Amino acid sequence: MKEKILVTGGTGYIGSHTVVELQNSGYEVIIIDNLSNSSADVVDNIEKVSGIRPVFEKLDCLDYTGLDALFSKYKGIKAIIHFAASKAVGESVEKPLLYYRNNIVSLINLLELMSKHGVNGIVFSSSCTVYGEPDQLPVTEQAPIKPATSPYGNTKQINEEIIRDTITSGVPIDAILLRYFNPIGAHPSTLLGELPNGVPQNLIPYLTQTAIGIREKLSVFGEDYNTPDGSCIRDFINVVDLAKAHVIAIDRILNGKQKAKVETFNIGTGRGLSVLELISIFEKATGVKLNYQIVGRRVGDIEKVWANPDYANSELGWKAETSIEDTLLSAWKWQLKLRERGIQ
Repeated sequence: MKEKILVTGGTGYIGSHTVVELQNSGYEVIIIDNLSNSSADVVDNIEKVSGIRPVFEKLDCLDYTGLDALFSKYKGIKAIIHFAASKAVGESVEKPLLYYRNNIVSLINLLELMSKHGVNGIVFSSSCTVYGEPDQLPVTEQAPIKPATSPYGNTKQINEEIIRDTITSGVPIDAILLRYFNPIGAHPSTLLGELPNGVPQNLIPYLTQTAIGIREKLSVFGEDYNTPDGSCIRDFINVVDLAKAHVIAIDRILNGKQKAKVETFNIGTGRGLSVLELISIFEKATGVKLNYQIVGRRVGDIEKVWANPDYANSELGWKAETSIEDTLLSAWKWQLKLRERGIQ
């Protein structure tokens, strides 16, 4: 019998790609999502890609009673991948209470109900933002957790602490914290990709929407950072590569391969690229000239961060495999497909 995995935020960008990889690996997936930053028709596209329709329930993780009923309805859930969260750095600075409520209470609800319903594993969607402005690059898992530069980053730090404290208290849960860097790109089928509601908060959808003419121009925040070209440096990882890391983490938990009750892994490429470098690679890969302008720094942005993924490579047997050129091309093809479908 296929093992049941609950994916919160499963119609979202990373969640939808992960559902496909879970199904391809033989898991039965139950998605919950409140559709605040996604659409229910993503479920149709997941089915087109994998050939399997996942169970979908529209549900907010802040709804404790609804969550409780869901666990009772779908008995035998073995583990959870928890994506559901508000995720924009800039917005979190403007609306901190929204972020603290959404991101922290949702996890507390899940952890309480996991104990009640005998769910023993959780893979948590964490972030490189927990490292703040790192002292050394590339960043290893042993790097100190620095003061967060945004409420969003702080929620990730707090949630990691909540998971550790819960497990230390003796609750029979195993956890893997995946600290990922900057997911970009789309599924090669062009059926799944990043499609935020409203104005994009993330770089790549704003970039591709600018390239196709939906947005007038892309703003590059800051040109006076201590980097070779003055723009921020990030570690951009292909979303399908990232999705596969979640499947490996679930396998590891369910097969008892963990070396500790809580494990942490950096999920990145190990390569730092500046925003201006990324724009240049996009233009070369697609042949499309991008209209962009340099503007002032954005509150909450970290100057430079990229991963040392050696531990994930050796311990999980996972590696980022897709080139940055192919990843950016996939994002562009996804944007073109959206236009074909009459979206945006």
